[in-house]
Amino acid sequence: MVRAFVLITATSGKALEVVHRLSGAPGVLHADAITGEYDVIAEVEAGDIAGIGRLVVERVQATGVLKTITCLVVQ
Repeated sequence: MVRAFVLITATSGKALEVVHRLSGAPGVLHADAITGEYDVIAEVEAGDIAGIGRLVVERVQATGVLKTITCLVVQ
């Protein structure tokens, strides 16, 4: 399995909605609202790198999300 952390910039006032939407979604290990430059961080898992890409595009990049940065886990 391949894991990644996704740093998410939410639209104004939508960070908690994004966390609730992602929590428990298939492939999302957990999602948390955070402080700093990004609003939400999610740990995701898929069978391969292409699966991570599909998960981010299909599940993470939805209503309330302005921008994402995906960081693959290497070890």
